Formats: sequence, C-alpha cells, structure tokens
Amino acid sequence: MRKMTQRTVAVVNLSLLEHNIRNIRSRLNDNVEIMAVLKGDGYGHGEKGIYPTLKKCGVERYAVAVWEEGASLREAGAVEPILLLGDTCDGQLENLIKYNLTPTIFSVDTAEKLNLLAKWSGVIQPINIKIDTGMSRIGFPADDSAIEPIKKISEMSNLKITGAFTHFSRADEKDGESATFQYNKYLEMVEKLEQAGVSIPSKHIANSPAILLRPETQLDAVRAGDILFGLCPIDEEDWEKEDLRQIISWYTYVVMIKEVPIGTEVGYGGTFVTERPTKIATIPVGFADGYSRRLSNIGKVKINGKEAPIIGRICMDQFMVDVTDIDNVKRGDTVALLDEDLSVLWMADLLETNVDEIVCGISKRVPRIYE
Repeated sequence: MRKMTQRTVAVVNLSLLEHNIRNIRSRLNDNVEIMAVLKGDGYGHGEKGIYPTLKKCGVERYAVAVWEEGASLREAGAVEPILLLGDTCDGQLENLIKYNLTPTIFSVDTAEKLNLLAKWSGVIQPINIKIDTGMSRIGFPADDSAIEPIKKISEMSNLKITGAFTHFSRADEKDGESATFQYNKYLEMVEKLEQAGVSIPSKHIANSPAILLRPETQLDAVRAGDILFGLCPIDEEDWEKEDLRQIISWYTYVVMIKEVPIGTEVGYGGTFVTERPTKIATIPVGFADGYSRRLSNIGKVKINGKEAPIIGRICMDQFMVDVTDIDNVKRGDTVALLDEDLSVLWMADLLETNVDEIVCGISKRVPRIYE
C-alpha cells in the first residue's frame, strides 16, 4: 500500500498499459494497425500522461471524441493521425485544420463548409466517412441513397477521404448475429462506394469487444478503447481469461477516527444508525471527486488490507466508513478506493452501470500519477 503525501491520487500503471498493448497486438493479423481510442481524456486516465507510453509501444493512430481532446493530444507531442469520432460544430471547424485533426463526416453540408475553410487555408484536409449500419447514431445510411452524397464529398477539391468506418452496437454478444449483420452491411456499402469511384484507403470497424470476439472484423485497423485500460467490455466470465489488466488505482487516507455509541446517526439525513459501539473513519473524498453518491451505505474501501463498509451518505468532499473490525486504524493510513481487489468492474456492477462511467467520472481534481 502506497504512502499518501496528498489528499487523493489516481495511480496509472504504465507497465500494465504496455502489457495490454502487447496483448492486443498478439491478436492482430499482420499489417493491422492499432487506433488507440482516448476519448473522455483517455477514459479518465489522462491522455497526455499515457501518450508517451503509447508512442513508445508503436501505436500508429489515435481517436478522440471532440476537437479539444485532439488539440490536447497534439500539445502532448502527438504527430500521428487523430480521428474525431464525434461531431464538430460549424463554428469550430477551423480548429480541425489548425490542429490537423481528421473529422468524422456524415453530411454534405459540413463537408462543403470544411472544404471551403481548407481551400482558404491552402491545405488538403483529411476526413473519415461515417456509415450507420445499425447504431442509429451519426453516419450516412448504409444504402444506395448515400452513394451520390459521399461521391460528391470525395470530389471536393480540398478534402481527402482517408477512411470510412462504422460502429458495432452489440459486438459483445456471444452469438455474434448482430455484429455479423453490421459487418456485412459495412463491407457491402464500402464495395458500392469503391465501384462508384470513391477510394477508401483505410477501413475500420472493430472496437474493443470485437477485437476480443470477432477477429474476422480487423480489416486495416482496430479501435482499442476499453481493453487498452483493462476495462471489461464483454461477459465477465470470458473476461477473466483474457489477461488484460486494469491500469488505474485510486487512493486517499484516513482523516479522523472517532468512537460512537449504539444509536448514533451517521451523515446527512441519518440514513445509517449504528447498531453497536462503532469506530468511524472519515475519508476526505466525495462526489465532487467522482466518488459516486450512489455508493452510500453499499460501497466499501480497503484499509490496512481489510475491507471497511461505507456508512451514511457520501458527501461532496467526505464520507465515513466503519473500521470497528480493523485493528490499529489511525490518521494518515492509506485507503484504497479502487485497486485490483476493489476493481472498476466490481464498482460498475455494484452501481449497475458500465466500467467507462466509473473511470470517466473520476474528476479533474484527483491528480493522476504515472508509474
């Protein structure tokens, strides 16, 4: 257990990140590139902090959600292609050119505006075409109605299509029926586009669950998000066999110990009342740090290697745990909020959410430490 020298830290293990990258590469066919998906500030791990390790490991491409994340990655020294998976509003299209970012295009109108900006700037702007094969989110429909609009975009003087992609909505399902349908629909659409004279240099569809379960969908690149960080995107029993390791842990310390009698209310609203003489430890983290209020009265932490249940409501900046059954707890003792035992997956299951919400929810006021 680490010695705490500040209020709270999230520790990112770069050696485990390297382990996960090797694991992913071992699954790929020759010449298939890894596109590291770093949206949500690298799934809460801090894209600037993990980029040097990704670069050292030879990751060829990156993807983020919004242009601000792409700009941040450029400021961290990234020179590789960076794909924006989400939309960029019209008033910010110039930032795509400024930071050499590759936007996702799914309308002629946006393409025309970007083409004009690129012409004024004297650049050829890379773009990716998004095809909707069943997610019903953004993207051109995967049918003949999209052929002419995409062809029109391909003929714009200052735009260059560098790839086309779609996104699986149910790649984690074991039977694979939905994923197979989307995959075939995507390939059919790309073939029609190429027959119409639209060049698609790079094709990519496989996300994290597909990398694990659908090797036939690798194509030119795979988009690795969850699995880079050791976050489970598939059935939990199958996940245990994959040897992908959670790379983030979260620590804080004990602020105060007090002993209270039977019948003592704890926290806002008195939602917990002691049923025995109780030793309470106060912890200096709360929902402003991203430690969910829904953990009130159901969560637990680890102190001196033993579990301590949360009692009372999580406050904005503090919460309380019962340490009656743990010997010698004192101010300054390290508290594990997330680690190998109290995993991100464990917390996600407890809160009936997914792993991404847990790590992306750790707030900016929690420093990230890279080791």
